[in-house]
Amino acid sequence: MIQQLRIYEIYEYNKAAFHARFRDHAARIMRTKYDFKFVAMWETTFGGRTEFVYVLEWPDEATKIAAWSAFMADAEWTEIKRVTHAEHGLMVGTIEDRLLRPVDYSPAQGRSLVPGG
Repeated sequence: MIQQLRIYEIYEYNKAAFHARFRDHAARIMRTKYDFKFVAMWETTFGGRTEFVYVLEWPDEATKIAAWSAFMADAEWTEIKRVTHAEHGLMVGTIEDRLLRPVDYSPAQGRSLVPGG
């Protein structure tokens, strides 16, 4: 198992709209169409900016790459982004993406972090 850390810069003026879009659309499409496994999600403030942070779990890097490619090309998601951008403006600034591989002494080595996974 590997984990993926995603950090999105989000904006205070449309933060509620961002969370609604992610919760109701992005996460739903990711889970149901492309088998994304969410470990956890957080909101934090760092360096004077508001961030939405989440961790995904994958069996391997090839699965992660294929799922992200399919999701980014998804017609429903493309239309949702177009509509919400027109209505609320830019919703995400900088995106950080990190692949996390457990070290051999990690408690997470070889096991799923997804509840019930």
